[in-house]
Amino acid sequence: MKINEVEARVGITKKNIRFYEAQGLLSPRRNSENGYRDYGPDEVETLRRIKLLRKLGLSLEEIRQMQSGAHTVGDGMRRHLVTLERERRNLDRAMELCAALTTREERLDDLDAGALLDEMARMEREGTTFQDKQRGDIKPLRYVVPGAITLLTVLLMAGLIALILWGFSIDTEEAPPLPLLIVLMAIPGAVILGVVLALVQRVRELGRGEMDDARQY
Repeated sequence: MKINEVEARVGITKKNIRFYEAQGLLSPRRNSENGYRDYGPDEVETLRRIKLLRKLGLSLEEIRQMQSGAHTVGDGMRRHLVTLERERRNLDRAMELCAALTTREERLDDLDAGALLDEMARMEREGTTFQDKQRGDIKPLRYVVPGAITLLTVLLMAGLIALILWGFSIDTEEAPPLPLLIVLMAIPGAVILGVVLALVQRVRELGRGEMDDARQY
């Protein structure tokens, strides 16, 4: 089974599948004839288990321990429940602080943010972890680079097509045969199509976010 089939069957992107393989969580066989990865029912089931555990929030290291037999499913879940309980306490503390702020009637311009940040810093020293949304403020920048590269490539290839057409129009007698002209124009056209499809795929992967999430573990 090819990786595209696995992606469609399990609902995990190709990049994530390769990432899990690089992390040692998946070991597909290699086709002896062409060297390509050959996925079977065992790999599909492994990926389904990984998907399940990741959706529950387990770390890759915990999944690795469960795969190796060092931890049972129960062991892994008990350890994960400790993590979830800690996260719940953090959420409770954050909710308490937000609830206290609901009594504040001043405008944002009058809010003493410094005093509140000091209070949050004290709570963090005691073990509370807040949801720091500013870490996601730069995420849109991840779309800029692939978008800029795609735009530059499209403009370059479109300019090449225009140059070919211009050269054909100024001297039709010396121009190459029409089939050759079509081939010459099809090459940059195929490049444009390829980079646009690659951009669409990349945007979808960034939207899913699993790859970036996996890098934290």
